[in-house]
Amino acid sequence: MKKENVLNLIKYHVEKNDKAFRNEAIIIARYFDSVGDEQLTEYIMSLLAEANLYSPQSNEFEGQFVKPVSIDSVTSLNLPSEIVRDLKGVINAINHRIGISKFLFEGAPGSGKTEAAKHVAKLLSRTLYSVDFENIIDSKLGQTNKNIRSLFDEISRIPNQNQAVILFDEIDVIALDRINSNDVREMGRATSTILKELDRLTDLNKEIIIIATTNLYSNFDKALLRRFDATINFNRYSKEDLIEVGEYYFSSIIKSFKGIPKESRLFKKILNLAKSLPYPGDLKNIIKTSLAFSDIDDEYDYLRRLYSSTIGNIENTSLEELREQGFTIREIEKLKGESKSNVSRKLNKGENLDE
Repeated sequence: MKKENVLNLIKYHVEKNDKAFRNEAIIIARYFDSVGDEQLTEYIMSLLAEANLYSPQSNEFEGQFVKPVSIDSVTSLNLPSEIVRDLKGVINAINHRIGISKFLFEGAPGSGKTEAAKHVAKLLSRTLYSVDFENIIDSKLGQTNKNIRSLFDEISRIPNQNQAVILFDEIDVIALDRINSNDVREMGRATSTILKELDRLTDLNKEIIIIATTNLYSNFDKALLRRFDATINFNRYSKEDLIEVGEYYFSSIIKSFKGIPKESRLFKKILNLAKSLPYPGDLKNIIKTSLAFSDIDDEYDYLRRLYSSTIGNIENTSLEELREQGFTIREIEKLKGESKSNVSRKLNKGENLDE
């Protein structure tokens, strides 16, 4: 325990800052626990409980750089079976309590890394805390390093750490390769500080779970990479996986749009014809905006918008091209907003064409 802890305790009491006072008292209690004085630790915690500042079941904590994240609304994930299998492995490893506690989720933006971290926390019945990197980076020389040390101090204050998951979302903001010529020295020093603090944190607490995500795995610092027990690759979506994800989002989102028919067959046909599909995050946005921006007086406008976003501009696509793509007369009518007779006439087909 440092003099700073005692001074902080007095300061927070004078300021009537109960949350900060409680967090500082917990740090002091943990110090005594670490030196074997369990009796004094229990006494401090009991005093906090009597003052209604602490509950053994409480996981409430919020610092300058660490914020709690709600996972109440987290639902089942639509991930490829390979990724699901790896996430089950992460949960099994944590439950075995053998010191495997740091995981790196890497993959393109929108591939589901952050949502997967939320899902892991929920399945483990743990509180999820996220690191606010925007406030950590500072233009003043050396301040970023100080902020990183403060961040890890905050993490050490979290009550019931064996019931917490810490999410370092997009950690590459401050963890780029220190020998990369495009990186600045300050960021290199920041990465070095993270290495030291991460080692110190995990040495003191073997049960705290850390999940980091990165979009820039190829530039990730190799020394920091070695600190993680396992890396999960989220760039493993086949086109079939993405179509399945798209169908799930479509079925969920269209419920909010009254009067718009659910054309599941034509929806899937459009996705199948796309040369490539974006990862789930972007795919969800395409589906959502196709529905939200559609003309309320045109029930099939969302399908045209979906086609334009995934295949090509529907306005510049001829009827003949649509027919060559395998669309029926009825489907072309919906995509072009023309009557069946007009479509048939323009295609020089009769009314009895196969639908």
